[in-house]
Amino acid sequence: MKKLILLFALLCTFNSSLKALDASVTYATFTTLDQPYVEVYLYIHGTSIEHMMTPDSMFYANVEIVTLFKQNDTISKIDKFLLNGPISEQKLSLYNIKRYGLANGSYDMEIIIRDINKEGNSSVFKTKVDINYEGAKLMQSDIQLLSSAKKDNSDNPAVKNGIYMEALPFNFYNKSLSNLIFYNELYNSDKAIGDDFLVRYFIEKVNGNGSKETMLIANKKRKAEPINVLLLSMDISKLPSANYNLVVEVRNRDGALLSNKEIFFQRSNPYLDLENAQKAPLEEEFVSSLNKEELKYSLRAIAPLVKDADVEILNYILANKDSLAAQRRFLFTFWAIESPVDTKSTYDQFMQVARWVDQEFQSGFGYGFETDRGYIFLRYGKPHDIVRVDNDPSAPPYEIWVYENFPRTNQNRVKFIFYNPSLSPGDFRLLHSTALSELNNPQWEIELYRNAPNEIQGRDFIGGTEMMDNINRQARRLFEDL
Repeated sequence: MKKLILLFALLCTFNSSLKALDASVTYATFTTLDQPYVEVYLYIHGTSIEHMMTPDSMFYANVEIVTLFKQNDTISKIDKFLLNGPISEQKLSLYNIKRYGLANGSYDMEIIIRDINKEGNSSVFKTKVDINYEGAKLMQSDIQLLSSAKKDNSDNPAVKNGIYMEALPFNFYNKSLSNLIFYNELYNSDKAIGDDFLVRYFIEKVNGNGSKETMLIANKKRKAEPINVLLLSMDISKLPSANYNLVVEVRNRDGALLSNKEIFFQRSNPYLDLENAQKAPLEEEFVSSLNKEELKYSLRAIAPLVKDADVEILNYILANKDSLAAQRRFLFTFWAIESPVDTKSTYDQFMQVARWVDQEFQSGFGYGFETDRGYIFLRYGKPHDIVRVDNDPSAPPYEIWVYENFPRTNQNRVKFIFYNPSLSPGDFRLLHSTALSELNNPQWEIELYRNAPNEIQGRDFIGGTEMMDNINRQARRLFEDL
C-alpha cells in the first residue's frame, strides 16, 4: 500500500528526518504542432501542511513551489510561485498543474516544495525528463493517469481539449476508485500510418520475481489524424491489490507494433482482498514460520490497531491456546488488508517499531505496548511533544503528550496526560485526554493531586474539577499551554 500513514508516523520514532510534506509529483510530456511541453501535476495532502486560521475560524495554507529544469548543470528554465489554498472550514489538500514549453532533449527536473507557515516542512522531488518529438514519424505522448475526467470548456489549467482532468496522486488507485482512466496523445498517424489503426491497451501485473501477467485487455479502432486524443477507461473493481503496468500500444491493420508506452501504478482493493486473504493458503506466507510465542507476541502487538468489531475475535483466539491456525489466519488477514502489495515487509517494519515500544515502556506487567503509554504510541504514533514532570508537589510523576495533528478524529492539538500513582518503574496510566475516542476525565486534576484533598478549588469534594492555584503546582498550566 502506497500510504500507510500510521506506520510512517511510527517509523518517524527512529528517523525524525522522515517527517516532510506528503506530496505527490507526477508529470507527462506532450507536444503541439509547434512546441513540446511538460505537464507537472502536484498534490499535497492537507494533513501534512501547516494551516493558518482566519479570525472567523476558517483554514488556509500557503506553499512555495520552485521548479527547475537543468541540462549539464545549466538551468534551462526556472519557475517560482506561491500556491495558496482556498479558505475553508476544513484543512484541504492542494492541487496544481503547470505546463512548461521545452525544446527536445534530456533534462534534470527538480521541484522544491516549502510550507510557508512551518519552517523545515519541505519536500524535494528529482527525476530525469526526456523529450523527443521530432519529424513526421509516429509519436506517442506519455500516459497521464487520472482519478476523474469530465467535459469542461473553461480556462481552468486542468482542462485540455475540452476535458477537465484530475491527475491521480502517487499513481495509486485506492478502494474508492473502480475505474482506471487515462489520457494519451498520438501524433502524425495521418503521415506515418495513413489508414485506420488499432490502439491496444492492457493491464499487466508485476509479480515479485519480475514476471508479468496480463490481467485486463481492450482495443479501440482509430482513424489516422495529425493528433489522436485518447481518453479511455478500464473497470478495475475486480483487480486485486498489487503492482501493475498500464501498457498502451499502437498497431497497424496487420497487427504489427508501431509504438507503445507504459506507466507503473499500484492498486489497493481491500474488500476483494478480505475474501482472498481469508481463503489464501498460508504454507508459503510469513506467518507459517512463526512459532507459538512469536504468534502471541505479534497478535498482542497489533491489538491497538485492530478494529473494535474484531477485538473480541482477537481476544478469543489468544485465549484459545490450541488455535494456532486461527491465530496465523487472523495475523495474515490483518496485514494482507493493511498492505496487500508488500505484506511481509510491512509486518517486519511494524514489528521493529513494536519491539522498540515494548522495551521503551516496560512496567513489569505484560508487554510494554500493553501499557497505557505503549498502547497510545502504537495506536496514534509518536507524539510531537512530551513533557515529563517528576517533582510537582503532592503529585506523582506524570507525562503530557501532545499531538499537533490527529487524523483519526480530525482534531488538532490533542493531548494526553499519564501519571504514575504506584511509583512503580514505568507504571504510567492514562489519566485524561482531549481525544474524542479516549478517556476524558473532567476531574483529572483532583485525581492527580489526591494527596492534597484540602486544596480543591471551591471546596467541592464531590464535583470539583480544579485545584487551588499554587506557585509550584503546574499540571494544569502545562496541559493548557502546551
